[in-house]
Amino acid sequence: MARFLLRFDDIAPGMNWNVWSQVERILEDSGVSPLLAVVPANADPELNVAEPHSRFWEQVRSWQLRGWSIGLHGFEHRYTTRSSGIVGRNPYSEFAGLSEAEQRRKLEAAIGIFRQERVTADAFVAPAHSFDETTTGVLKDLGVECISDGYALHPFVCRRGLFWVPQQIGRFRPLPFGVWTVCLHINQWTGRDVAAFRGNVAAYRSRIVSLAEVRRRYGGRNKHFSDRMFESSFRLLRALRPQPSPVETCTSHSS
Repeated sequence: MARFLLRFDDIAPGMNWNVWSQVERILEDSGVSPLLAVVPANADPELNVAEPHSRFWEQVRSWQLRGWSIGLHGFEHRYTTRSSGIVGRNPYSEFAGLSEAEQRRKLEAAIGIFRQERVTADAFVAPAHSFDETTTGVLKDLGVECISDGYALHPFVCRRGLFWVPQQIGRFRPLPFGVWTVCLHINQWTGRDVAAFRGNVAAYRSRIVSLAEVRRRYGGRNKHFSDRMFESSFRLLRALRPQPSPVETCTSHSS
C-alpha cells in the first residue's frame, strides 16, 4: 500500500497566512504531521504575498514542538546559476554549480539562523529541486543528513550516508505502493483549493505518514536496483511533459 508524506514549501514570514491558518487547522484536526520547508532568510519577493508574520520564528518553533518536521529550504531562495544539479528538474539553482566555499558560506549562514532561532533542520529542501554533489557533501559536514528530493519508490541511504526521501508528485494520486512525497505550495490557493485539500486528507488519512515514521522504517535501507529503474523511468516521463517557465516555477510549483 502506498504511503504519502505531505511537504509544504516556501514557508516564510510573508506567506499566505489566511490560507495557511485553514490548512493548519485541517492538519491539526486530522493528526497529520507534515514536513514544512522554511526559508531561513527569504530574499525572493515572489514569496511575499501577505503582511509578514511578526512572530514567525516563534510559530516555527511551535510547529516543531508539536512534532512536525522542519526542512531547511535553502538560504535566501534566490537563484544564482543556470544549473539543474542532481535531480535535473529545473535549469536554475541557489546552489548547484557554485564553488564549495560559496555553498558552504550559504549553508552555514542558513543553519546558523536556524540555530539562533532554536530550530532544528530535520531535512534539506532545495529551492527549485536544484543542488549538486558539492551541496550534499557540505550538508553532510554540517550535520544535515536527510534530503527531501529525488526519484525513487522508497526512501534510501546513499553511499555518502545521507537519507533520501524522494519527492515525486504535486498532488494526491491513487497509487498502489511506494512512499510518495506530495509537495504543496499554498501561496496562490483559493477556497476551492483548501476544500480539495480537506477532502484529500480525509480520503487518504490512513496512508499519510510523518518524516519521523519514514526515517524509522527506511533509515537503514540502501538504494536498490528497483529504485534506479524507477528513477530512469520517472525522469523520462517528466522529460516528455511541458515544462513551466522559471517565473511560474519559482512562485507556485517547484520551489
